[in-house]
Amino acid sequence: MSEKKDFAATFQNLKAILEPYAPKMIVVHDTDGNYYLDTTYVMKNKHRMFFGAVRMGKAYVSFHLMPVYCCPDLLSTISPELNKHMQGKSCFNFKSVDEKLFRELTALTKAGCARFSGKKLAEFMKSIER
Repeated sequence: MSEKKDFAATFQNLKAILEPYAPKMIVVHDTDGNYYLDTTYVMKNKHRMFFGAVRMGKAYVSFHLMPVYCCPDLLSTISPELNKHMQGKSCFNFKSVDEKLFRELTALTKAGCARFSGKKLAEFMKSIER
């Protein structure tokens, strides 16, 4: 029961990292266990570009951040502690709230949003969609 409570608190804290970006993006899902944002940029395949999400799973809470997949140099300054939580190229898994790592993830999300907004995103997408 305690782990479930930790997951709910972890989910809410991670969701709070993404919520400030919602007004300039598309909220695809907003439930107790899934929060998902797309950018407003529409790709060649007519789908919007994914930005980030938080999802509660059975074993952990996942924080997905697409800018670190598309711009891996964003990861060059993350701490070894945050790196230990990485799963794949754009996902971080947590079992409990870690304020220090969540502050670092907040800064990483801000940097990623700067890369994934306006003209910068359009220029980037044009370069890879050719």
